[in-house]
Amino acid sequence: MNLPDVLRLARSLMEEADVGDWDLAFDRARRRAGQTDHARRRITLSRHLMSLYDEAQVRETILHEIAHARVGPRHGHDAVWAAEATRLGATGRRLIDAQAPRLRGRWVGRCPAGHEVDRMRRPASPVSCSRCAPRFSLEHLLAWSLDGEPVPHERISERYSRLLRQAHIHPPDDPAGSSRTLSS
Repeated sequence: MNLPDVLRLARSLMEEADVGDWDLAFDRARRRAGQTDHARRRITLSRHLMSLYDEAQVRETILHEIAHARVGPRHGHDAVWAAEATRLGATGRRLIDAQAPRLRGRWVGRCPAGHEVDRMRRPASPVSCSRCAPRFSLEHLLAWSLDGEPVPHERISERYSRLLRQAHIHPPDDPAGSSRTLSS
């Protein structure tokens, strides 16, 4: 949806719901669609995601945030919030539909079997594939690329490289462990 139309729709829905005196702005978020800041009485919407979403997805996001504004900061996504979201015309679900457009992260990790994950930020520590191994496994270590260019493990960061060297020397062998990342 184009951004001026998003703002018009949001303002209209906010006025109808008696939160028209709250500030409204776009932010640079790439994963979350909206945010309600009670301290500043401000609703922000992701400029990136709103431009990808259709009107129904934009409306759902706006009503979701308006429900947060109306019920107050102590309710999160509880039953009180869900009831208010539903009353306003939203679904009352915590997350937007999984089929909604999303932005792919600049960092893409691929396991030896070809499974991929993407991240907005550089990986802080070595990660293995969650689909191939229930806990960290060097055998299922993700190989990373940044903006489509492969990045050797030793060039990701000094910390990443150190942790990976340690894993090769002392492989994780705690059968109770469930983490798919290494950390120090």
